[in-house]
Amino acid sequence: MRIVTLMENCGSEHKSLINEHGLSFYIEHGNKKYLFDCGAGDGSLKNARKLGIDLSCMDAVVLSHNHYDHAAGFRDFAECGNKCGGLYTGGHFFEKKYASSDGIKYCDLSSGISEEFLKEKDIRHIACAEQMELSEGVYLISDFKRSHAFEGIPSRFVRETAEGMLQDDFSDEIAMVFETEKGLVVLVGCSHPGILNMLTSIHDRLGKSIYALFGGTHLVEADEERIHSTLEEFKRMGIEVLGMNHCSGQHAECMALETEGIKECHLAVGDTIFI
Repeated sequence: MRIVTLMENCGSEHKSLINEHGLSFYIEHGNKKYLFDCGAGDGSLKNARKLGIDLSCMDAVVLSHNHYDHAAGFRDFAECGNKCGGLYTGGHFFEKKYASSDGIKYCDLSSGISEEFLKEKDIRHIACAEQMELSEGVYLISDFKRSHAFEGIPSRFVRETAEGMLQDDFSDEIAMVFETEKGLVVLVGCSHPGILNMLTSIHDRLGKSIYALFGGTHLVEADEERIHSTLEEFKRMGIEVLGMNHCSGQHAECMALETEGIKECHLAVGDTIFI
């Protein structure tokens, strides 16, 4: 199994690659090729080209949630003529998402992808409800049980519904999970529902230990006590390898580096994991 970071906030030793606020992973698992998130624009495509990665025909593209920094790049992917076996999202994906600090001004954070765009490009869309097996040993998980009360969602995140603006519960968020000989490998986008809520649901549904976690854990706004509790819970879950990036926060990553029993690394643009 190979995981390549096509887009992330930070640059790496490969100085010709583009880095920007966003996330995209390219994955090879068995004889299948996947994209998990597409970044905010065409930067992921340009980086893939420089890395010699062919994105012209993917087995599936998975979008973790409908925020621009994870999903807007899919429009560029499709408009370039690239093909995929299907676009997989969580439910309620097409609801508009905003940030508002005062309830007066709203900033549109959504991807701009619509059902009409997918029909125009003849792209098959599949919404994941709770659990879906993409191929042997590859799963999408959604509808996470909120088992850890301290993992709240900031009130500034809202979504536009038929009933008006409601606080966003990120019911559209999904994670991608791979079975390996070492245990489960989990990819997350931003973990808005709470990273422990997500991992607990994954463990309970699949009934297997989690070996590695990669992606955004959204601990950037967490205080030290919450970060410490989260890392201790990671250890209790059996996580051995941790590759946090994007929205995880520098403080959380530094604390992870000092946590015994977990190997932590930041996954910047162009960084690759072999499992």
